[in-house]
Amino acid sequence: MQIEIIIVAVIVFGIMTITGQISINQLISDNQLLFLKLKEKDWDFLVRAKYGDNINPDILFNKRIKNALIVMTIAFAIFIKDLNAVKVLLIFVLGIFIFKTSYNDIKKYYQRHMADIDSMLPHYLKNLEILIQHYTVPVAIGKSMASAPEIFKEGLQEMIDSINSGDDTIEPYMEFARKYPVRDSMRMMRLLYRLSLGRQERKQEQILTFSRSISSLQQKARETRYKNRLEKMEGKTMSMLITTGIGLMILLILAVIQLMGI
Repeated sequence: MQIEIIIVAVIVFGIMTITGQISINQLISDNQLLFLKLKEKDWDFLVRAKYGDNINPDILFNKRIKNALIVMTIAFAIFIKDLNAVKVLLIFVLGIFIFKTSYNDIKKYYQRHMADIDSMLPHYLKNLEILIQHYTVPVAIGKSMASAPEIFKEGLQEMIDSINSGDDTIEPYMEFARKYPVRDSMRMMRLLYRLSLGRQERKQEQILTFSRSISSLQQKARETRYKNRLEKMEGKTMSMLITTGIGLMILLILAVIQLMGI
């Protein structure tokens, strides 16, 4: 009887969704401010790190909410006959698990490609350093937009817009660093801001300091890439040794069994 109720409930829910009587998207839209409190601080950055500007982080976040709500609704329909506090808790835990799965997957992608993503900032800043020798910092940032990595372009545009609107504080630079929490982004944005305030006679000295910091950042990125490659090679070597050892043990056991049989 319970299976029949679940099937009927799913069919009715599907029909009402198709006809527009029930709209999960509208539910999410109406409660957007509430759902945004569940949004991870680094979600937008992680999405841009993986997909660039091809996917809107907010749309992908709403999809996570939608999937969690659908799973919770189905689970509620399954347990509705003998619902109790424990099963309600399990339904919420299941919803949280579904909601967090996409975030954990994209977080793992970032961790696997961390060295490549972190190396984008020093590479961009090195190109920016050349432009700063001939232009002011805001102008140099604007001219660097064309060659900047796709992941940084939106944040750079927001930084330029804030500076052009009259914000001469460090906040536009810090907002960029918060939006893209790659290695040493905060420190490099502070240096960039100080460089924008420097007097013309001290410009070369400040550029030299900025250049040394970029070189140090590039060196760290190279060391990280080398370390990751070394760990990967060590992992493969260990796997081969373990596989070979297990194979030899099996052969040895088979040989002993054969001798005992004789």
